[in-house]
Amino acid sequence: MEQHYSQQRVQKAASHLYWTAWMIFVIALCIGIWVGTLLLHVEGCNTLISKEGLHSPDNLKQGNNISSIHLESWSPPDEHTIPTNEKGELIRYGKELIVHTSVYLGPKGSVRKMSNGMNCQNCHLEAGTKPFGNNYSAVASTYPKFRQRSGSVETISKRINDCFERSLNGQSLDTTSHEMRAMVAYMQWLGSNVKKGVKPEQAGLPELVPMNRAAEPENGKLLYKQHCLVCHGVKGQGVLAVGGKEYQFPPLWGNHSYNNGAGLYRLSRMAGYVKANMPFGVSFYKPLLSDEDAWDLAAYINTMPRTDIRKGTMLHDWPDIAGKPFDHPFGPFTDSFSEKQHKYGPYEPIMASHKKTK
Repeated sequence: MEQHYSQQRVQKAASHLYWTAWMIFVIALCIGIWVGTLLLHVEGCNTLISKEGLHSPDNLKQGNNISSIHLESWSPPDEHTIPTNEKGELIRYGKELIVHTSVYLGPKGSVRKMSNGMNCQNCHLEAGTKPFGNNYSAVASTYPKFRQRSGSVETISKRINDCFERSLNGQSLDTTSHEMRAMVAYMQWLGSNVKKGVKPEQAGLPELVPMNRAAEPENGKLLYKQHCLVCHGVKGQGVLAVGGKEYQFPPLWGNHSYNNGAGLYRLSRMAGYVKANMPFGVSFYKPLLSDEDAWDLAAYINTMPRTDIRKGTMLHDWPDIAGKPFDHPFGPFTDSFSEKQHKYGPYEPIMASHKKTK
């Protein structure tokens, strides 16, 4: 009898040990699956970030005076914080000028006739506040700064005049004028919550990873007809707002659009803009077009005719030609690639060549 009970105890202990071991195995398996899933999620996020090119080392190389980049998110200050004094009036007028530039400074401007009819807001969306909509969040924190294009340290006023001469295809504005001081005041107010030297993560435009082929304007033409024609017109002429003093939807080529010295004439800039903001209503977080479609659409738009300023304003650009970006379409270059390849790509060979010379 004692032997029988002893055998039962051994069997019971063995059974208990078996089920304990089984439970440990199941728990370990669940933990392993959870950890694996977590690692896959992290890897997926890293792949997405790498694909978009937003945080890669090459894309973090900016002006020498910028100490930290992509470290902070940003939202514009509440307009209720604008003071009710003379400075506040200047800030509010600055925003008005950004939103309705042409009403004051366009072909029928009430202050001066000096630009093409577009508004600053046509390129710097939502009065310069839209995430990845070419916003002004980093202006106050990063200017004055050295820019390779001019080969000099530029102020905010100089940068604004660059836009007047290139994106607005017009003339420069007196830096001491009420209008210039107002626009500077507005941009400084927008960036008042950004630390000096910091570029917020949603600033400017997203950096798309270059394709391993050249951008195709003919494919872009089809995409234009499908997605852009309704707002920007068959001939890229845009749509004037009621009253005819400004554009509701800006022209994308021709003399009333940006000229070939503007930042958006670089395909990488235009492709990033298109991807994050077009067609009307999309955002960086909810895009419609693929990266390749954005490159091709940008190629089509920048193939169309526009004002050529190479014998004017652009004569003084890039005093050090080694500073030209990979997609600057006009020579001379420090490499042996053609103007066509610099404009449309493929860009990887050009970028690799530039890395070797650094």
